[in-house]
Amino acid sequence: MSGYFTTKRHDRLRQEVRVFAEEEVRPLIPQMEAAKAVEYELSRRIARQGWIGVTIARKYGGMGMGHLAKTIIIEELSRVSGAMGAMVQASQLGVAKIVHFGSEAQKWQWLPRIASGDCLPTIAVTETGSGGHVLGMAATAVRDGDDYILNGSKVFVGNSHVGDLHGVVVRTGPGSKGLSAFLVESDRPGFSLGEHKPAMGLHGFSFGELIFDNCRVPAANLLGREGDGLPVAYSSSVLYGRPNLTAVSLGIHQALVEETATFVSERHRYGKPLYDVGPVKLKIGKMQSRLMTARLAAYHAAHLLDEGEPCDAELMNAKLINVELALDSARAAMEVHAASGLFTDTPVERYLRDAHHIFAPAGTSDVQLLRLGEVALGLDKGQWSQRLSDLVRLDDSVKAGLTF
Repeated sequence: MSGYFTTKRHDRLRQEVRVFAEEEVRPLIPQMEAAKAVEYELSRRIARQGWIGVTIARKYGGMGMGHLAKTIIIEELSRVSGAMGAMVQASQLGVAKIVHFGSEAQKWQWLPRIASGDCLPTIAVTETGSGGHVLGMAATAVRDGDDYILNGSKVFVGNSHVGDLHGVVVRTGPGSKGLSAFLVESDRPGFSLGEHKPAMGLHGFSFGELIFDNCRVPAANLLGREGDGLPVAYSSSVLYGRPNLTAVSLGIHQALVEETATFVSERHRYGKPLYDVGPVKLKIGKMQSRLMTARLAAYHAAHLLDEGEPCDAELMNAKLINVELALDSARAAMEVHAASGLFTDTPVERYLRDAHHIFAPAGTSDVQLLRLGEVALGLDKGQWSQRLSDLVRLDDSVKAGLTF
């Protein structure tokens, strides 16, 4: 799709990230898989490449290249390590809340540090008791003079254990207007982390628990106005979470196709390469078809987002297609590898485990289908991509910079 959605600058960025991923990330994967611990140093090294700032405007020190460039960065890292692709995508959620809702003072305070890799941001919305039901959250913030005091906890927070600045949505009053968002530095008294729990996949990535015990935060750390918490949560999920996780799935999908193609080329049966067995070639063809369809959906949605076009439905569909097709190809890859794919010294089983981690965040496939059904029926409640289009659209100077 080079030359259609992407430019030469995108292509150079892809090559830059691919070389880094192969040389700096791939050698560490055996260690990451064995330890199942948070990969703190590698996360920092990736952040220092400046890639977390890909959607941050140049005036704040960012790359100003937009969402398609972000997709390429996450995709290329995920092709080698789903965990490190997930680390970058989770940081981008943290970027979103400041870009869209931060004051100028907050932007100048934090965006240059994020762009340089000196600060890793997160967003924290989900709670154990409410799950994806945002309005069911119980964590609170109470005004006390020039401060707010936060109490409660958040779970499944991407980059929980490497993050420096947490964007936390909590309850400040009743109903949908009673949610507010705050920037909470990781060194604030009253803030702590739950124990890191190794999961099925994404070893090296942290998505754990944040705990607030009378954590005092200055009122200046309020994002937007009191009551803006729901827009912060929803817009970050729709405009960043869905395309970001789409990119992680796409990178894992690419790796599955490459690994399986190599496997069937190197293995021989009946005196010929394994791919000469008819059903095997058919499976490889189906995997390639899925990958091409998935990439088209991902790049199209990201392109529309960069253009400031209404594209909530395209973002939903891209996440749905990429997650489901990657999982389908993961199963096919395991079937082709047969018993050889069951051992942890082959990467295909890692790709299978990692792919399952992308299903739930920013809405499961059923949620995407429900929302797409509402679009078809004319029951959708407006589009975040349209409401925030002025903040998402690439400006003319950035577009000019993408043409060479």
